Amino acid sequence: MSDEPRDLATNRKAFFQYEILDTYETGIALVGTEIKSLRAHGGSLQEAYIKVMGGELWLINCSIAPYRFGNIHNHEERRDRKLLMHRYEIDKLRRQTQEKGVTLIPLAFYLKKGRVKVKIASARGKKGVDKRAAIKERDDRRTVQRAIRRGGEE
Repeated sequence: MSDEPRDLATNRKAFFQYEILDTYETGIALVGTEIKSLRAHGGSLQEAYIKVMGGELWLINCSIAPYRFGNIHNHEERRDRKLLMHRYEIDKLRRQTQEKGVTLIPLAFYLKKGRVKVKIASARGKKGVDKRAAIKERDDRRTVQRAIRRGGEE
């Protein structure tokens, strides 16, 4: 087993819809069938968000598909899951979210030393103009890459 983190699920739209301010690594409290399902790439973070409730972090609306071989012991697909962080880090995140427009979003599930970790971020939603600028920048990069490839063929 390698010590290198391995992505199990990512939130690909997060970087397009949000301006990422800070990123953090958290643990997550899961049941056995959830871990097995995640290892089989059965997770989705597309509509998920993070909320601070009662001094704890909770991952809300995250989908982990039921495990194929889980039978009666399977988990609920969209249950709220507790994220594990130190108290001072949670307090810091709570202060950040009290600012106008700042929210907490999950970026990825990954394995680190055999344990599932969640990469989370404090983020601010992008305006339509920001999204258009990101699209234009991406298109410009693609055009440059195509030109480089074509230049090498001649």
